[in-house]
Amino acid sequence: MTADNASGTTEKTQIFLASTLYGAATLAAAVDADRFTPADRRLLVVSNNAAIPETTPSLTDMPGFAVVRGRFDDVVSWNEAIDPFHPGDWSPRGDDVPLWERHLRLLWGLGDRPVELIVESIQVEPALALVRCFAESPVEVYADGLMSYGPTRNKLDILVHTRIRRLLHLDLVEGLRPLLLSEYGVEPQIVPAEPFLKVLHELSEAAEELAAIESPALLLGQYLSALGILTADEEEDLHLRMLRGAAGEGHRRVVFKPHPTAPVRYSRALEKEAAELDVELTVLDTPVLAEVLYQRMRPALVVGCFSTALLTASTFFELPVARVGTDLLLERLAPYQNSNRVPVTVVDALLRNLENPAEPVVGDLPDLLTAVGYCMQSQSYPHLRDDAVEYLKSSLTERTWPYFKRRRLTALALPGAVPAQLAMIPRNATVRRVARRARAIKRTAFG
Repeated sequence: MTADNASGTTEKTQIFLASTLYGAATLAAAVDADRFTPADRRLLVVSNNAAIPETTPSLTDMPGFAVVRGRFDDVVSWNEAIDPFHPGDWSPRGDDVPLWERHLRLLWGLGDRPVELIVESIQVEPALALVRCFAESPVEVYADGLMSYGPTRNKLDILVHTRIRRLLHLDLVEGLRPLLLSEYGVEPQIVPAEPFLKVLHELSEAAEELAAIESPALLLGQYLSALGILTADEEEDLHLRMLRGAAGEGHRRVVFKPHPTAPVRYSRALEKEAAELDVELTVLDTPVLAEVLYQRMRPALVVGCFSTALLTASTFFELPVARVGTDLLLERLAPYQNSNRVPVTVVDALLRNLENPAEPVVGDLPDLLTAVGYCMQSQSYPHLRDDAVEYLKSSLTERTWPYFKRRRLTALALPGAVPAQLAMIPRNATVRRVARRARAIKRTAFG
């Protein structure tokens, strides 16, 4: 039974899930752009996914959140709703789903109205948990970063992917079509740049406490050691390389925006290096979006590793950008299916290398990402194999080899699997007989 309003139309509630201010700003822009059907109530569910949420500020505590909050009727906490479970680990057991839906409907005052879900990162918790709790509700997914251009990380249950109606995303790389969820026939839809920039402008106006620093080089910190990609020492060195690169190009005023959960020692190492380089360094201790700094400071250069903010700087604000350390990450990411691989690939292929400006950018980005996406999740995208083969045959060069791994190409029987000088071996009948005999012996010996 559903509730009806005076006009006879069915009432409904739209539930929006956000864990970052950038994601919440994307949702606000989509609301302003009328990307959602009318609803009598819009509820923003905020999730703090930090390893220790109790010690990490929620996005509701970030400067400017009130700007975003105005687009929604109510704001509630996912952490409080599922306490004592952690948002990144918990999902309801199948038999418990009706109980959890009843609990959330009562807690959030939903009554028996129909619910629509708008979530991020559908492949993992907490989005997947929320979708499971409302097992009959339609789902829309929004992507707030470069991962939308990569394959879906995990295979989705049929009871989940058949409910997904569309993928909303920012056009971070003009004209590039997302691969995410495409295997399920989900169509992407762009959130227009104009309303997104309007929301960012409102956030900038709300950040009055920021220091007025004109045209600095802005360094974007990422806490990659927390993801196990780099060690703490390697990440500290990455930030120092950013600083040295900016100073080497003549920038005397530098602003470092650390990741909110990064260790304080990263900043101290930078301060020591800045003193030796005779650079005026400012370390921000206010958790604001990089896009707010773009408007308040108009950086002369934005430097990062593979942050989505590098693309917003270039695409939406037309700021000079440069990358540092993507070569190390391309080598270090494991397994090959690591979902960070596509964001790193996009940044490495498109943006200037601060430490080697002569290194060329890579053309044919859509074809490159098709090949990388197929190599990452070949079982989900078998229709991309011919395109991947064609790319690997024609475009494997010293510049593009870092995007692939020979072991992965070998496992998928793709071009580049063996060095060219050894390519004749599989054609030799004697070698093939020996190989078949060896495999047979191995099966017999090990069952």
